[in-house]
Amino acid sequence: MKIIFHTGRYFLLLAKVFSRPEKGKIYFKLILREIENLGINSLGIVIIISVFMGAVITLQTAYNLENPLIPSYLIGLTARDSMILEFSSTIVGLILAGKVGSNIASEIGTMRITEQIDALEIMGVNSASYLVLPKIIAAVFINPFLTIISIFVGIFGGYIAALTTGAVAPSAYIYGLHYVFIPFYITYSLIKVVFFAFIITSVPAYHGYYSSGGALEVGRSSTMAVVYSSILILLFNVILTQLLLT
Repeated sequence: MKIIFHTGRYFLLLAKVFSRPEKGKIYFKLILREIENLGINSLGIVIIISVFMGAVITLQTAYNLENPLIPSYLIGLTARDSMILEFSSTIVGLILAGKVGSNIASEIGTMRITEQIDALEIMGVNSASYLVLPKIIAAVFINPFLTIISIFVGIFGGYIAALTTGAVAPSAYIYGLHYVFIPFYITYSLIKVVFFAFIITSVPAYHGYYSSGGALEVGRSSTMAVVYSSILILLFNVILTQLLLT
């Protein structure tokens, strides 16, 4: 019953978020601020993770394809498709769910327990829309750019691994990057990222918005926000893969 209760209250919050917005000028400033907080400030960790993911994929593939009948350029193809299809969208999404999601839940939760949200409501401001909508728009806008950067950086990380370890010839790796490229894979990855960005912002915002008690409860809300965001990302990853790649 708790799942039904929280699901219903989550959609009621979304209805409030997307209704009766404030002035567009105010939202524009808030969206720009959230793009910096949620996207640009996450660029460093996305780059670091992507470089190592690309390198590890390349090395593991190379060490497990020692059969002389298997062409070495498949290592580059595997690194490319792995980064595009899964790692740069889903894995980075899970990382951002931990970093961004906990930040959103704790920020809004703190505003709730310090009665700042109540003050907004008293002033006639739609607090849900004012606090949550700019975060959703900012994440949906900036996360696809983070994913594209992650793809390129991850592929470059694989090239650096090939160049420095000798696990695969750099020329073969580059050939594999060009081999049988399917442009729809990029579209598929970006579609997933949009859904994940919505989850990463809306679910933690829900947990923060309905926090109660004190600092301990805000911490619990942040933890639950990360857990449920991660579960939903994995669930929608399966659903979207089934819908888009079959």
